[in-house]
Amino acid sequence: MHRQGEIVSRFYGVDSEVGTLRTVIVHRPGAELKRVLPRDTGQLLFAQLPWAARAQQEHDTFTQVLRDHGVQVLYLTELLQDVLEYSPARQQAIDAALGAVILGDELTGQVRRHLEGLDPEALTEVLIAGLTATEFGGGRGVVYQLLSGSDFIVEPLPNLVFFRDCGVWIGDRVAVASPAAPDRRIHAQLTDVIYSHHPLFAGTKSLYQPDLEPMEGGDVLLVAPGVIAAGSSPAGVARLARRVFDAGLAHTVLVVPLGHPDRRLDTACTMVSADTVLMRPATAYSLTTRVLTPGGDSLRASHPQAFLVSAAQAAGLDRLRVIETGLGPAAAGREQWDDAGNLLVLGPGLVVSHERNVATNARLERCDIEVITVPGSELCGIRGGPRSLCCPVSRDPALLPGDLPPTLCHVLSVVAWHLDAQRDKVRHVELNVSSRYHDDHTIVTICGEIDLYTAPRLHSELAAVLADGMPARVVIDMSGVEFCDSTGMNVLLSCLRRVRERGGELEIASPKPAVRKILQVTGLDSVFTLVDDANMGRPKPAVPQ
Repeated sequence: MHRQGEIVSRFYGVDSEVGTLRTVIVHRPGAELKRVLPRDTGQLLFAQLPWAARAQQEHDTFTQVLRDHGVQVLYLTELLQDVLEYSPARQQAIDAALGAVILGDELTGQVRRHLEGLDPEALTEVLIAGLTATEFGGGRGVVYQLLSGSDFIVEPLPNLVFFRDCGVWIGDRVAVASPAAPDRRIHAQLTDVIYSHHPLFAGTKSLYQPDLEPMEGGDVLLVAPGVIAAGSSPAGVARLARRVFDAGLAHTVLVVPLGHPDRRLDTACTMVSADTVLMRPATAYSLTTRVLTPGGDSLRASHPQAFLVSAAQAAGLDRLRVIETGLGPAAAGREQWDDAGNLLVLGPGLVVSHERNVATNARLERCDIEVITVPGSELCGIRGGPRSLCCPVSRDPALLPGDLPPTLCHVLSVVAWHLDAQRDKVRHVELNVSSRYHDDHTIVTICGEIDLYTAPRLHSELAAVLADGMPARVVIDMSGVEFCDSTGMNVLLSCLRRVRERGGELEIASPKPAVRKILQVTGLDSVFTLVDDANMGRPKPAVPQ
């Protein structure tokens, strides 16, 4: 038991689509694909009836690429077998399986007793590959007599291979999907069994559950630390937004209407780096969004805005660079699996793509993004590419443009943002920045709040100070700063990097308790030198040096 536990990273959490990938959960396709019939094609997420053996080969190639690049690969089948050792997990899984079928009271009771008598490995096989009337064999009563031998009492789950749809990690919490299609709800319910009962995820808090408003994992895009885009139902997005705001996991949620219930956001937009997206040209410049932000006991929603502009502003960027997919005009009307999106980012400048995406892969490489290609003839479904095949459980914190290099950022174990849940009024935010020379150092005094809207002003003022003779020692007096979010922290980190590159020193003086707490929670108090007084001749470290 716990076969995979010894190798799993101790830290779970995902703050972006582009941080270095560390751990994923996948489902290797198995016997369930061999049981798909032509009559089932309307419910499949595949482009055609899958060839099971080839699908397994392609999946093995994909997961080997992940391992070759240091990614820990966890298999849903093994995780499920582990948790089915526990009685509460068994009952939850069996309830989910029987809730997805209508067998009548008598036959349902018989099947329940059969499932309860199976060992974890056999029960896992039935839950995923299904159970026919012939395989059950011990039924009694009219309902069982009316079934043909090939009728499924427990339906197989061929779509489970597209595991991203089952849920998504946001920060250190997991949002399990709530599929709109009844036949796919059991996918999310089995995922919830694992997260609820497996020792690897002990203590993990949940953001979303399968019995809530419709929400798919593939409809959630982590644009940047603190910025989430979602394309699910309006009610689902609203509930998710409230929960991530309350948990301090985001400051902005972008609601993206996709115009069709079968479309997913991950097939419309792929983040390939912190400031670059891969999108179909027609979609990139026509997609709109409404921006949700906290509003006390409710949510504030903006008027419709251009998606690219809103996403860039929320992430603290001037703009998002767009790499267009390789679609030509003749292909523009074809189905989603031809749009060459849904790529999986392994780390900065490195993505996994299907080998068939020849034109798009070439464009990515011309933009200095390394592309690892994998076969996808059987696994290239209407959910797109490699990203749809796995759920990232752990990524390194994302580095935004201008951030410290990885060698100095390993201490950032938690995403650097903080939400003030008490702010329930629209504020007129001001930021005053001034500088003066004192003894052997330059003091930069900041008063106000540093957030998405005021950070550009701070960036400009600090750049001017550093350009003016490059002082050897800079002290940033934050005694007048009431609030600083992730955008502001990134400005300070960028300033620290430039000072250190030129052999100088940078200290933060007199941070208020709220700002000091952010520095401590994110680990930045060990990156910056903190001093008690900006006028001191020599710094007094707040932490041992």
